[in-house]
Amino acid sequence: MAENSTTTVRDGLGELLPRLRRFARTLAGSAHDADDLTQIALERALARAEQWRPGERLDSWVFGIVRNAWIDEQRSRQRGRALFTSEEDGLNVGQSPMEGQLIRMSVQTAMARLPEEQRLAVALVLVEGLPYKEAANIMAVPIGTLTSRLARGREALQVLLGDGEAMQR
Repeated sequence: MAENSTTTVRDGLGELLPRLRRFARTLAGSAHDADDLTQIALERALARAEQWRPGERLDSWVFGIVRNAWIDEQRSRQRGRALFTSEEDGLNVGQSPMEGQLIRMSVQTAMARLPEEQRLAVALVLVEGLPYKEAANIMAVPIGTLTSRLARGREALQVLLGDGEAMQR
């Protein structure tokens, strides 16, 4: 059974990779850190594939691993042993003068300004499309807490993005 779980996890990770990178980018704020975070999470998922239970959503399980890897990274940074490059090194990664790129960057900037618990709720439910129950499990909070954080996050994003549009006019 462990071999079957490992094969299922390995096959499923390839399909989840774009979503994992997007979620990691939401957490980390830079493409470089997100790539490192994704790699760490993939390594952990493969090493612990036998812990995944068939019938459990693979995406929820792996998003939890990404979240936990990010928490580990944050703790490491607080102790002064940062594994990733500084945020300043990633500020200009992938910038383009195209309008779509500017909109994406303003959304990323607004997301980055949200408190972490709101940013996680928005990323899991609105960006990744996870059900509330799964997102609440990943965040290890009751559904009511997730709903509250999501509502505050949506409201804050509307204000932040609305202010940005008004400033451009």
